[in-house]
Amino acid sequence: MNISEPFIRRPVATSLLMMALAVAGIAAFPLLPVAPLPQVDFPTVQVAAQLPGASPETMAATVAQPLERQFAQISGLTDMTSTSTLGATSIVLQFDLDRNVDAAAQDVQAAITAANRQLPTNLPSPPTYRKVNPADSPILVIAAYSDVLPITRIDDLADTIVAQQISQIKGVAQVAIGGEQKPAVRIQVDPAKLQMRGLTLEDVRSMIALATSNAAKGGIYNENQSFTITANDQLQRVADYDSAILAYRNGAPIRVHDVGRAIEGPQDVTIGALSKEKPSVLLIVFKQPGANVIETVDLVKASLPRIYSFLPPAMRLDTILDRTETIRASVRDVEFTLVLTIALVVLVVFLFLRHVRATLIPSATVPLAVLGAFGWMYLMGYSLDNLSLMGLTIAIGFVVDDAIVVIENIFRHIENGASPKQAALNGSSEIGFTVVSISLSLVAVFIPLLLMGGIVGRLFREFSVTVTAAILVSMVVSLTLTPVLASRFLRTESKQHGALYVRIEQAFEALVAAYGRALNIVLRHQFTTLLVFLATLALTAALFVLIPKGFLPTQDTGVITVLSEAAQDVSPEKMKRLHLELTRVIERDPDVASVGSVFGRPIPGGSSSGSSRTTSAMPRRRRSSIDSGPNSQRWKAWCFICSPRRTSRSADASVEVCTNIRCRMRI
Repeated sequence: MNISEPFIRRPVATSLLMMALAVAGIAAFPLLPVAPLPQVDFPTVQVAAQLPGASPETMAATVAQPLERQFAQISGLTDMTSTSTLGATSIVLQFDLDRNVDAAAQDVQAAITAANRQLPTNLPSPPTYRKVNPADSPILVIAAYSDVLPITRIDDLADTIVAQQISQIKGVAQVAIGGEQKPAVRIQVDPAKLQMRGLTLEDVRSMIALATSNAAKGGIYNENQSFTITANDQLQRVADYDSAILAYRNGAPIRVHDVGRAIEGPQDVTIGALSKEKPSVLLIVFKQPGANVIETVDLVKASLPRIYSFLPPAMRLDTILDRTETIRASVRDVEFTLVLTIALVVLVVFLFLRHVRATLIPSATVPLAVLGAFGWMYLMGYSLDNLSLMGLTIAIGFVVDDAIVVIENIFRHIENGASPKQAALNGSSEIGFTVVSISLSLVAVFIPLLLMGGIVGRLFREFSVTVTAAILVSMVVSLTLTPVLASRFLRTESKQHGALYVRIEQAFEALVAAYGRALNIVLRHQFTTLLVFLATLALTAALFVLIPKGFLPTQDTGVITVLSEAAQDVSPEKMKRLHLELTRVIERDPDVASVGSVFGRPIPGGSSSGSSRTTSAMPRRRRSSIDSGPNSQRWKAWCFICSPRRTSRSADASVEVCTNIRCRMRI
């Protein structure tokens, strides 16, 4: 049975079939999303509960523990982490990778409902949950600030206009706000004046809550008409709060301005954000699963001029972090490597075949295999990332082998006097089964990766499927298009060869002679050769043990996240001063392009005395590597509190921790 015979006898149909394959790949390529790594969704749910004023111990005992007891009964739960701080509890639930996150979220909601009876009755609101993906990192961080507008006004504009506009852009999943400064009216009272009038802080709180509640007013009716009372009881201005009545003593009202004052300010004074040493609000943009990160960021940046038209002229929006800069460079480098690999493969084929037509025919297999792999990647929902492009780069050396084997066998029949068409029929018939067996054996190598579970399996499944698709497409092209091209374009060459052919042939003969001499030496010293082999095997095993191991190679993304923590009893004002001082030290580094920072519980469930900074470094061509060189030591010396610096290596080799108990700075 000759698999290639129907295609050889129908060259037009075969050409149209290959053109359809190429068009499908060309159409699929721009539709493939671009990402640094394959999309892996971790079924993770985060639960948050708040009880203002409660200590971390109280939150852990009365809020976290009842919830954890219910969550532990959910099937498929693999990891549960609970963090309790002043007035807040955060519980992160991670489920098995095969578990549907929507079904897991429903189970979490049922567990929260079951635990409600055991939770404190004075919780301001029931615990909330949201689905999160810890593998998703922000693709864009934008700082909103102004030199003249108050920070509360900036927060209101950023939340109601900028975040809403960006959220509507294609590919954007969420816009989180860092250092949120919601506008509020704060009541400051003098305890001595309260005591003189027989009032307590609880009296003030309860009366203010009653004074600003918007309750139903009912209506007014007469014989002919009815009127609905729509007066608003909510207080809007500071003067209204100042005049609010707290109580009556001796028939006279006691108002807020009698015991203190009302001021405008942020809702929470313990948190904030800085950009260029100015109070700011950070807009943290996350992409949707499967979205093209480069296209999404480009759309967001293109929308900023339109968003500016809705904002006051004094408000500014600056990009603090753009993750696509390194992603673009990485994908561009891998694409260049892919093209260079194709060129080198074609060059090697030409050096060995030394026949232009015989070289061009198998060379056509490479782009068709790559384009076919693009179409398969689109159908599977894969992306153009470092692993999938690496798989295509590796597959280049595989896909050309089948075509070379077919061409060589057909050319042998032509040299023996057969016509090109008959040589294609005979040669493909003899080699067809061999090509299929070679391709299937290569595919079998990647079966363990296809069956691997866990996070590693999810990441490398895209790599293995991409390589497998390229190999299978190459097999099909080698058994269809290659024989057709050989039957149409191969011709018997004359016995006279050019100077280049002769020089290459002489080089090959010299190489074969050198190999023969080396082989004779090895055969004469068999015992020594065996010892060298055993020593190499032992050295390989030793290096396997000694070489550092990791999940993925370290990448210089140009982004550094700095976490710092002050003493637990630090005041908000002092925390703000320390935060500003450390930020100034980082910004003075010549290799730092921009810094966006948040202080006061910078991460969910984090400490109220902590802070974090997203530091964007200069482009790679204008600085040395983060992991090596003089910058490595300078960036690890950002701990300015202790002088001289005292640092020790922690259990995590990528982090140094200041040994000063009052500092505890993670560098």
